[in-house]
Amino acid sequence: MNISITARKFKAHETLKDFISGEVSKIDRFYDNILDVDVILSYQANKDTTKTAEIIVKVPGQVLTASEVSDDYKKSTVLAVEKIQRQLEKLKTKKKSH
Repeated sequence: MNISITARKFKAHETLKDFISGEVSKIDRFYDNILDVDVILSYQANKDTTKTAEIIVKVPGQVLTASEVSDDYKKSTVLAVEKIQRQLEKLKTKKKSH
């Protein structure tokens, strides 16, 4: 599983990258054939700075995406990983039933 982290409009610290890699690596136990994982971090600078974490997971035959917005990158990442886990569990049960 290849994990790539992209930060738009800023440079992410190594501690943030390590945290994200650790969180994203947890999804490996929910589905066996994960090819690539792309994490895109961005923010919108308005009155309340909102930070977005988007996770794109490539599995054979499908691409799963989850995006989450909050006031912190770590919080956004954790919530997006939870969405991806639910999608992977659903995909796995569909494959088992076929």
